Amino acid sequence: MLSEIRDFVKVHFSDIMLFIIVVLLVMLAFATGYITAKYQIKTPITIEQK
Repeated sequence: MLSEIRDFVKVHFSDIMLFIIVVLLVMLAFATGYITAKYQIKTPITIEQK
């Protein structure tokens, strides 16, 4: 069982690393956008009826 997993990782190592890098970049982009949006100073929207 463990040898099968090791062989699979050896065969598909470049694909696995590419997947991990893409996932980490997506998470970094999301976190950056979330932090940027959280700390932006916004004026609240006010609704006035006439």
